Amino acid sequence: MKSNSPIALMTALVCTPWIVMAAQAPAQPVPGNAAAGARQYLQCRACHTAAQGGAHTVGPNLWGIMGAKAGTKPGFAYSPAMKGAAFAWSPDAMDAFLAKPNARVPGNKMAFAGVANPVARRDLVAYLATLQGK
Repeated sequence: MKSNSPIALMTALVCTPWIVMAAQAPAQPVPGNAAAGARQYLQCRACHTAAQGGAHTVGPNLWGIMGAKAGTKPGFAYSPAMKGAAFAWSPDAMDAFLAKPNARVPGNKMAFAGVANPVARRDLVAYLATLQGK
């Protein structure tokens, strides 16, 4: 039903620009220092590669990990616990996992106690978020 009432016109004028701006807003960057996270990642290289198309080693290749469903990278033999994880790797999910991997996904194969320092974790998550693209 179309309305020419002053309230309907005012609502359209006030709300429409905000809706358009929200639809055009760029994705929010992951907080943290990706360059510092690249240095944090050095400890991860013992088990993970991060290059696009890189091989799986002890752990899965981490290229494109952010946004992917946990436990689904083709060609890697995940634990039943990780295969059954019902979440995608968001910055928050990655932060929680890196804090205490066995608490976040009990029974996973990752033999790593976690990154206790929240700033170091945030930086590492920011770095992992850069492992995207073509």
